[in-house]
Amino acid sequence: MSTTNGYQAARPGFFMRMFWKACGADRAILEKCDYREHVKYACLGGIVVATGLMAGLAGGYAFYTIFEPKGSALATGVDTNTLLISLCFGVVWGMMIFNLDRFIVTSTGQGDGSEKITREEFVGAIPRIVMGVIIAITISKPLEIRIFKSEIDVALEQEQLEKQSEFIDKIDDMYYPDIQLLEKKQEELKIAQKEKRERFVELENEKIIEITRSDRRGEGPIAESIQRQMDRLDEEIKVKELEQNSVDHELSAIRAEIEEKKENKELISNGLDGLLERIKLSHEIAGWVISLFITLLFVAIELTPIFFKLMLIKSPYDFLSDNQKELIKANAGIEIQYNFYDAGDGRERDLVIFHEATRQLNEEIKLTQAQKELNDYIISKWLEREKKKVDNDLDHYINISNGELSQRPG
Repeated sequence: MSTTNGYQAARPGFFMRMFWKACGADRAILEKCDYREHVKYACLGGIVVATGLMAGLAGGYAFYTIFEPKGSALATGVDTNTLLISLCFGVVWGMMIFNLDRFIVTSTGQGDGSEKITREEFVGAIPRIVMGVIIAITISKPLEIRIFKSEIDVALEQEQLEKQSEFIDKIDDMYYPDIQLLEKKQEELKIAQKEKRERFVELENEKIIEITRSDRRGEGPIAESIQRQMDRLDEEIKVKELEQNSVDHELSAIRAEIEEKKENKELISNGLDGLLERIKLSHEIAGWVISLFITLLFVAIELTPIFFKLMLIKSPYDFLSDNQKELIKANAGIEIQYNFYDAGDGRERDLVIFHEATRQLNEEIKLTQAQKELNDYIISKWLEREKKKVDNDLDHYINISNGELSQRPG
């Protein structure tokens, strides 16, 4: 811990150092600053950590709501498998949002060093603001339905009961024409059978009277005629009974099918127990004003680090950080001449000079040139030597040249 003019800042604890790391602050530089700087960047990191934790809770709850076994809204109990998977998903989701927030806060510049947020600063921060708003909405909605869970469960149970009633009415309406037609046919068959049976009894009585007359004993032509009518009528009654049985069987099958489908009414109504339906009910129960304020609360939490970094006045940490950056660039041989030239679009551009890279490039260029000059000199000296050999023994070189030509393929 450094000491300046007798002042020594309090030694940072574990959580403070963790929050520094969360907001991307440099611990080595912060330890040279006063306690106010320590607290300021610890608060920024605390917001980032808290946002990640809330995102993890919201993501885990949303995952559990989506994939939990569907049932009555008022049913109690927790599905262990879904809970474990939701916890894993919540941790992954929270870490992802934490890293996004950390990147957004770290990549947000210092602004112009004044408390005022200028138009240029705000325009430059728009992409980060948009990402922050999206993250805030994804966090607020699952937590919103958890806040109003009791009211949502009651309203959802009512909707499920209404859905079951509508489903039953729809089934009755769908099968009503077939049932009405079969019942009408069933009634007609019953009436026809009753009439035929009554007629059969009448014929049977007539036959008895005919064969028991005092003036005529036994079966005669009239009694035989009546018997033939009874036989035909008996056949017709049997046919009608078969038709009656067929209609009864078909009617029973339809009613059994209706009952079977009605038993699935809970499966149909349980489909309402989802994340989208709960979000819709939360808006209806809380109203758009309360829902908006809850969302704005999380938006404010998410965007606070961005706006505060733009509003912060330059502090010792910023100057020490800038100095460290300049030292790193100086050690690497990097020079920046700010606002050096006009790019043609009304904005001035910086001139960046990489001295170390330029030095190495110049050395490579000079080395290449020297190598080229040396190669040229070697070739010129070799040429002078060969010319002297030709001058001393011309015939020898002529014979060598002719031999090489004769060995070439024709």
